[in-house]
Amino acid sequence: MNTPAHLLFGAALFARPSCPGTPVAAVLGALVPDLSLYFMAATSIWVLGIPAERVFRELYFSDEWQAVFAVDNSIPLWSVLLAFALWRQKPILVAFASAGLLHLACDLPLHNEDARRHFWPLSDWIFRSPLSYWDPRHHGQIVAPLEMAFAVLWTAILWRRFAGWRARTFFGALLALELAPHLMFHYLL
Repeated sequence: MNTPAHLLFGAALFARPSCPGTPVAAVLGALVPDLSLYFMAATSIWVLGIPAERVFRELYFSDEWQAVFAVDNSIPLWSVLLAFALWRQKPILVAFASAGLLHLACDLPLHNEDARRHFWPLSDWIFRSPLSYWDPRHHGQIVAPLEMAFAVLWTAILWRRFAGWRARTFFGALLALELAPHLMFHYLL
């Protein structure tokens, strides 16, 4: 899934207006598994001047980058964090860890060639799903519209739950970030 969809889904399931801090925690938890990719790609492209094509065709698949992704995409590590949060009865940390785990649960069946080591440090095994959220060679043309539809649904749920203009603007902006690339790609090509 694209990152904005992860944020919307995490917030829809784990952000509660009645529990202050959970909206931010859920959004951040859903973001963290992708954060290292954004940081390393942005640094490589904008600071080091490496062409984007090389970043996403070579560096992304390098052992060094995959080692970083193994840590922030580790289902065992996120599970330990969630268990700790539940044990200590910390609702904000529960929202954070739950949204991070949800991100990984959604990524696992939707990544093929770009799959990660989700079971590190217990295993270096990589599940290469027959589905992809973006690649038409792996049914991306079916998965992407479904992702967009779910993003609209999650945004509607969040708009009902959060009446404030800041929250609605934020979730609306996430929906726009989710839909814009799909729509531009569809209409430009």
